[in-house]
Amino acid sequence: MNSNPNKTGTTRDAQLEQELGALRRQYEQLREKQVRTEQDMANLTSQLEGLKAQAQAEYGTSDPDELHKLLQSKREENEQVVAKYREHVQDIQAALAAVENRVEGEG
Repeated sequence: MNSNPNKTGTTRDAQLEQELGALRRQYEQLREKQVRTEQDMANLTSQLEGLKAQAQAEYGTSDPDELHKLLQSKREENEQVVAKYREHVQDIQAALAAVENRVEGEG
């Protein structure tokens, strides 16, 4: 004899079981994502440490602010070198033009 003739409890049990299954799948996905994220963090931390060591060896510091100042200084130096080179090229062009004018004037 069935103590639940309209099967209301059975439907609720099935819904709970479906929800539990969905929650388990979601939990597993989150757990996998956590593992991947932890691996990514470990890899990124290792890369960061390697880059810090490289910066320390090459530039004497691994501090981002100091590296930024060093970069700015190098940029300014490069701008000065380019300006001097530009002036040198312009002087050569002017001297060449003067020679060409003399040659044309003599010819």
